[in-house]
Amino acid sequence: MVVVGLGPAGIDLVPEAALQALATAQRSFVRTVRHPAVESVAAMVPGGLASFDRLYDGAGSIDEVYAGIVEEVIDAARSVAASWAGPSAAGRAGDRPAPFVAYAVPGSPFVAERTVLMLRDDGRVAVEVIPAPSFVDLAWDRLGVDPVAAGVRLVDGSSFAVEAAGERGPLLVAQCHSRQVLSDIKLAADDAGGDTAQRSAVLLHHLGLADEQVLAVAWADLDRTLEPDHLTALWIPRLAAPVGRELARLDELVHTLRAQCPWDAEQTHGSLARHLLEETYETLDAIEAVAAAEPEVAPEAVEHLVEELGDLLFQVYFHAVLGAEEGRFTLADVARGVHDKLVARHPHVFGDTVAATPDEVAANWEVLKKKEKGRSSVTEGIPAALPALALAAKLQRKSESVGVALPTLSERRREISDGLDRLGSAGGEDVAGGEDVAGELLFALADVVRRLGIDPETVLRARAQAFRRQVEAGEAGGAVGVQPSA
Repeated sequence: MVVVGLGPAGIDLVPEAALQALATAQRSFVRTVRHPAVESVAAMVPGGLASFDRLYDGAGSIDEVYAGIVEEVIDAARSVAASWAGPSAAGRAGDRPAPFVAYAVPGSPFVAERTVLMLRDDGRVAVEVIPAPSFVDLAWDRLGVDPVAAGVRLVDGSSFAVEAAGERGPLLVAQCHSRQVLSDIKLAADDAGGDTAQRSAVLLHHLGLADEQVLAVAWADLDRTLEPDHLTALWIPRLAAPVGRELARLDELVHTLRAQCPWDAEQTHGSLARHLLEETYETLDAIEAVAAAEPEVAPEAVEHLVEELGDLLFQVYFHAVLGAEEGRFTLADVARGVHDKLVARHPHVFGDTVAATPDEVAANWEVLKKKEKGRSSVTEGIPAALPALALAAKLQRKSESVGVALPTLSERRREISDGLDRLGSAGGEDVAGGEDVAGELLFALADVVRRLGIDPETVLRARAQAFRRQVEAGEAGGAVGVQPSA
């Protein structure tokens, strides 16, 4: 089998050796006809070029497409070899006295061509590869860049957010075949932070063709300057540090503190527990401050939330470092675990399950969680140490998710009214009876508030904080009493 590259543009950039191989092969294939040289090349091949575009249209994933291409090409090569009566049915790479199969790919066979790697690794047939220019060769010329001296990295546009994690640039981004891909690149880099107003890029479109465009664009215009296709690439001279780099720096810092700081060195999972709880409550305070100020949130409130989230994230990283030291788990295990769990819990996003409303999503979540954990009840795993109102509301939500009937709102309101009457008439000797009534009353009130779309724990905390401020103001003014709020 002979694999050839068609170069990055027209037939003038297709190597002569590639044309000769395609013209003399027993059968000639091309991965896709979506290439500017294919029509001219096909006219020079006696039997024409058979493409695999039909596989792209019918397969469920790109992996299926590549696997299908490899199998068909290998089957054809083995069939041709078996039909030859010469001394060696397999032939030998670099020496082609026997009939052979040729397989053509866009650009260079050595740049971003997974099917070529798969064919070379397969082992069932001998593979000879005829090199060809790549689009990157034209890109270096148009950009005036020496990729080695500049330290350029080539990444795939469709997986930019992952492949560019930790990279500062320069980057040459291939496969920018749609506005959606360019938009995803823009958003992924925006999430990394930095001054996007100062960030720029160069769109490389149809290099080597008559309608070639090399356009310097502002970052905001990345996905609205031209109509991209499979011959569009992107040059990014520099990026702000992406999220992956900052997380890696934090991980390195925690390891350094663990090794060099006496306090950090003596911590355990148990000793850190109270710090995790304190940081969680401080983060909740910051969240509530931002939520209360919406939509006009002061910059200092946002900065405070960022700070508290960072403190909470530090606790997660610290526990992961301890786990790694103990040989039990790593930060990668933590990230992988929550990633895979969320994918499994969202079959309406990543599978065939239909969930059109938040309530349907919640119901599916509970069913999947019970099955995944092997639990007999949705109440298993709810921390008993939750604050009482939060515990009540969570149990009520869980019961609804599995179809356990709760009293109607009207019935709940009657319960509250009756409970207030019963509590008022409870005798001083019947303390236990009064506690039972008070518990029923608070539970019913929590349910009513929850069904109105209000989190009872959050609003009671907010009211308590408001009362605290009233007390403090009263103390400062010398007031003898605290007036109820309007």
